[in-house]
Amino acid sequence: MAELRRPQPPLRVVFAGPSIYGLRLDWTGIDLRRPAQQGDVEQAVADGAVAIGLVDGHYQQVGAVWHKEILLALSQGVRVFGAASMGALRAAECAAFGMIPVGSIAAGYCSGELFDDADVAVTNGPMELGYPPLTEPMVTVSATLKHLEARALLSPDEGRAVLDAAQSIYFANRTLEAIFERAAEEGPSRQRLFSLYVQNRIDPKGADARELIASIRDIDERDAPPAWQLALSPFWKAREVRSDTVTPV
Repeated sequence: MAELRRPQPPLRVVFAGPSIYGLRLDWTGIDLRRPAQQGDVEQAVADGAVAIGLVDGHYQQVGAVWHKEILLALSQGVRVFGAASMGALRAAECAAFGMIPVGSIAAGYCSGELFDDADVAVTNGPMELGYPPLTEPMVTVSATLKHLEARALLSPDEGRAVLDAAQSIYFANRTLEAIFERAAEEGPSRQRLFSLYVQNRIDPKGADARELIASIRDIDERDAPPAWQLALSPFWKAREVRSDTVTPV
C-alpha cells in the first residue's frame, strides 16, 4: 500500500540572531534561520517560502542582503516583512515595492525620524552561542533614556550626557561600559546611572521582532505578484548562479 504523504504547511522563514537573543519566543510553524547575508532571501524563495521575515543581517564580513533579492521575492508574490535591525532598514527602502515594515524602528526609518544605519548596528558573538549582542545599539539607548526621563529617574542633563556619550562612540565599540565611562566621572554618579539603565533597559529590537513573528505566523499563501516587473539588470544576471536560483516570471 502506498504511503500517504501529509501536506506540508506553507514555509515561513525568519532571519534573526542578536535581536532575539535571550527572548523566549514561539517558533511553531516558522523556520528560524541565521542572520541573513547576500543570497539568503533568494534561497528562501527557492525553498518555496510564502512569507519571509527579515530581522537581522550580516553586512561587514559578508555581502549584505541585496535589495534586488527582496524585489525578487516580492515579484514572486512572497510577502516580505522587515523589522528591528537590517530588516527595518530594508523595509524602509523597499516599502514602495511591497515590503512590509513592522514595529517602531522600521516606522522611524520610514518617517525619517531615524536615518543612520549605525542606530541599529551591533557586533555579536558566534552562532554557537546564539549570536549574543556584544554592543548596545543607539535605538536601545534612546528608548531607555526616554523611559527613564519620563519616570523622572533621570534628569534631562543626565540623559543628554549619556546620549551624547553613546553617539560619540563607533557602533562596534559602543559597550555599556564604554558609554558610561564617557558619560560620567568615576564614582557614585557613574554607578547610579549605569544601574538605572540596566534595571530599566528598554528593548525595542526585541519588541519589534516579536511583532514581526506575530505578523508572519498566519500567512498561508503567496500574494499575487505585483503590477511592476522585476528588471533583470546586467549586474543581477552576472551574479554567481546556483542550481536552485529562482528565475523570475
